[in-house]
Amino acid sequence: MQIKDIEKLAELAKIELTEEEKKSLQKDMDSILGYVDQIKQARVEDIEIQHENYNVWREDKALKRDFSGPARNASSIADAGGDLIIEQFPDAQPARNASGIADAGGDGIFVKVKKIM
Repeated sequence: MQIKDIEKLAELAKIELTEEEKKSLQKDMDSILGYVDQIKQARVEDIEIQHENYNVWREDKALKRDFSGPARNASSIADAGGDLIIEQFPDAQPARNASGIADAGGDGIFVKVKKIM
């Protein structure tokens, strides 16, 4: 790789390089390209390719998780038609209609979450 190649790459990357940086990058690129040449010379004709995909860490297992079932204790938000997720928000309130009256016909619940910003 020539210095002009490094300069072209720097131009494409829109970066400025000193002469010292160009020489250093040329040395690094020559080393990388030398390694690629070694990989190209590897003999792989006798290797059988395996196309089977598998998870090397663990077997995947389908687990039933009920995150939206009824709340665990009867005195909580379950009376308002809440879920396990909503149970985690102590400041949850039932939805209200335009008159400010709790909407008994729906299961809408507003939850109050912490301010993060």
